Amino acid sequence: MNSEETIYSIALTQVPGIGAIWARNLMNAAGSAKEVFLRRKELPTLLKGITPRVIEALNSPEAIERAEREYAFVEKNNIKCLTIQDDDYPLRLRECEDAPVVLFFKGNTNLNNLRIINMVGTRNASEYGKSLCFQFLKELKELSPEVLVVSGLAYGIDIHAHRAALDNSLSTVGVLAHGLDRIYPSAHRKTAVEMVTSGGLLTEFLTGTTPDRYNFVSRNRIVAGMSDATIVVESAIKGGSLITADLANGYNRECFAFPGRASDEFSKGCNQLIRDNKAHLIQSAKDFVGLMGWESNASQNKSKNIQRTLFHDLSENEQQVVDVLIKMGETQINNLVVETNIPIHKMNALLFELEMRGIIKVLAGGVYKLLA
Repeated sequence: MNSEETIYSIALTQVPGIGAIWARNLMNAAGSAKEVFLRRKELPTLLKGITPRVIEALNSPEAIERAEREYAFVEKNNIKCLTIQDDDYPLRLRECEDAPVVLFFKGNTNLNNLRIINMVGTRNASEYGKSLCFQFLKELKELSPEVLVVSGLAYGIDIHAHRAALDNSLSTVGVLAHGLDRIYPSAHRKTAVEMVTSGGLLTEFLTGTTPDRYNFVSRNRIVAGMSDATIVVESAIKGGSLITADLANGYNRECFAFPGRASDEFSKGCNQLIRDNKAHLIQSAKDFVGLMGWESNASQNKSKNIQRTLFHDLSENEQQVVDVLIKMGETQINNLVVETNIPIHKMNALLFELEMRGIIKVLAGGVYKLLA
């Protein structure tokens, strides 16, 4: 994407009263972020619900000037500025209605990795929780060595998940509640620097943004939306990790929780998620991989032997889905979206049609399997 469109995309995030959903709708209606500003007086004819207040707010040279300063910072510091239209933008997140229009990324990993999880939990991690982070990721490294681990760089489970990922040579991304001109908490700076060389730091916030309470809630939707699955390690009855779990469920993503003793304050949230059927109970990475359908070396080999000629009258998109399942074996819908670049709403319709025709079968955990 050219620098001018990137600058206008950043500027759109700085217009008062226009959140992520409206910004995206405006870009779709006008054709680009630049056109939103240049054709602002025409917007009422392009999109229902546009008020004079919105039109007036878009007359904002201050927003454009702010965006130009941010773009200069991005260029100077070798930061990737990803607009929602860029190929490198997280595809899973893009399918969420409230996805940020712009993301800033400092790092070297693929945000569209084939398998992405997030691990979240209380800031008051116990020794049990810390041990779970390390043991889970150690085992997961053996079972699914290319997985990307996402968390929020906060105290407690977040930072221990990042450190456990690094200790086990897994890429890890921290999603921040502020701009890339600072690290909060500062005590995690050393780990953050390590992550830039083996993962990265991601945010929707511009430089100068302070880590206010609301920003952490906003940050959680990125953590949930860019991942295949949310894993809650420890949580009290209320907390940010439960918000992330709710968001994951709302995005139709898988959610898992480690159980704890009924008397443990920071297991009550996990136990409640499991009790209310909002999360699968897991006790190990083997449990998790099995529920996600990621343990499929044998399945992959079997699927590779299925010949295309068994399936007739497939549309181009249906053939894409079949080809991916031949190559990968049993896999989850988000992997199919990433591999085919077919939007999730279209993918759902395609999978339903293929299932009705007896070409594929849906398994536990939202995993799809090609039938011979």
